[in-house]
Order: sequence, then structure tokens, then C-alpha cells
Amino acid sequence: MNSKLKYTLIWIFSVVFTLCIAVYQRMTGPTYPVRGKAEIGGQTVKFRLIRTYDGNDNAPIKVIAPDTTIKGELKLRRFKSYDGWQIQAMQRKGDTLVGYLPHQDPAGKVMYDVTLIKGDQRVLLNDHSAVLRYKGFVPGYILIPHIFFIFFAMIFSTLTGFMVVFRMKHAYIYTWLTVIFLAMGGLILGPIVQKFSFDAYWTGWPFGYDLTDNKSLVAFIFWVIALVVMKKHRENQLWPIIATIVLLAIFLIPHSTLGSEIDFTKEQKKEVTK
Repeated sequence: MNSKLKYTLIWIFSVVFTLCIAVYQRMTGPTYPVRGKAEIGGQTVKFRLIRTYDGNDNAPIKVIAPDTTIKGELKLRRFKSYDGWQIQAMQRKGDTLVGYLPHQDPAGKVMYDVTLIKGDQRVLLNDHSAVLRYKGFVPGYILIPHIFFIFFAMIFSTLTGFMVVFRMKHAYIYTWLTVIFLAMGGLILGPIVQKFSFDAYWTGWPFGYDLTDNKSLVAFIFWVIALVVMKKHRENQLWPIIATIVLLAIFLIPHSTLGSEIDFTKEQKKEVTK
């Protein structure tokens, strides 16, 4: 196989591989909607329960159920709180049942269950309570470049790993590109996205446990080490391969895991002690 064909195949695989990882990360994250089907009154109802909301109003929970004899019930309470459960009847708007979760400050969460009712039949849609997290709106001119830089950092990381393994040219250049794109996407635009979303630039180490921030920091450190080593020893294979594996492992962690959240129990304890 000539080098040009090998280079092309590596590029194609890296792009496809990165797309697959990005989809996996998003779909397995705690903010991805809960989807499913339910049978009630001999009918199949498909549902999609949202778990993140960036509006400044109450979050609408919608279930399409054209049969007007089907009613809906929302059971809810704030996540990480001593609140009691509230029951709310869902409103019918055409073929859709709609309920609303009370708005919270950014990083505030509300857990909820949805039950469909037809006659004496009751069907709970979600086996486990869905948890919705409120966040601030992130403008596209910030979010799109952030996603772009992170996505290409993963592509360049994968490319570098393969180039090192197959001893191809330009591995050092792609190491530089990986570091630059990681810095732009994770350490510059990432905190700006975090500020818009949760009113804090950095909630990872040493200030908190936000896994998204910590992932960016760890990946960047390993790739900087790989860059420094390769600057002195261009033929080094160990560190770029380690950095590639570390970034891959980090990207396999579901998006928004251990993200910012408000612990309402702390506020409630303070009120009790006053």
C-alpha cells in the first residue's frame, strides 16, 4: 500500500471513528433525552423526555398522544433536596400533553416522572425518574467553534496515533495541531461555554469536580508532555500513543457526567439553622 493511500485511509477512519465516539458520548450522557414507547388502551405512544433546558421559563415536558381520552400526570421535585413530591395534571394542547417543571437557576435540577392515564389504566413512562438540569443559553458563535475545535482535536489525536504507529511523516505537526485545538476548544472556549451555561468559568480541579473541565485539563496535559518529548525526540512513539489513548478514554466518558449542579439540601439546612 502506497503512503498516499494509507494517509487517505487513516484520515477517513479517524473522521468516522471520531463521529462514532461523539455520538456515543452524547447519547450516553445524563442530558440526552429519555426515549421509549408505551402501550395504553391498545395504542402505542412514543415519548421523548428532555433532561436539559436552556430557556428562562418553566421547562415544557411534552408527550404526543392524539387520543383525547388519554390524560397525563407529572410527578416532580427538585433533585438533591428535601422537597416533597408534587403531582401536576398535564394540559392537553391538540394532540400533545404538556406539563411544566418549575424554573431553577443554572445548574439547578428537577426530577420527574410522567404517567399516562386512560380510564382506570395508568402507565408510567420512565422506569427511573428523569432528571432535568437547567442551564443558561450559549450563543451559537461560542458553542459552534467550541464543538468544532474539540471535534478536530479528537481527529488530530487519532491521526497522530496512527502516524506514530505506522511511522509516517508529519506526526509532530499533528501533535502540535492536537495541542492547539485542545487548548482552543477545551481551555479557552470551554470555560466561556461554562460561564454562559452555569455562570462559572471553571468548576473542575482544584475548585470542583466537574468532569468535563477535568477531562479537558487531563487530555491537554498529556498532549503537552507528548509534544515536549517529540520536540526533542521526533521518533518517540510512547508518549503520543499514551496521549492518544488517554484522549480516547476521556471521550468515552459520557458527556456532562458529574457536571455542575445545585445541592438544594445545603440551602435548606441553612434555612433550618437560622
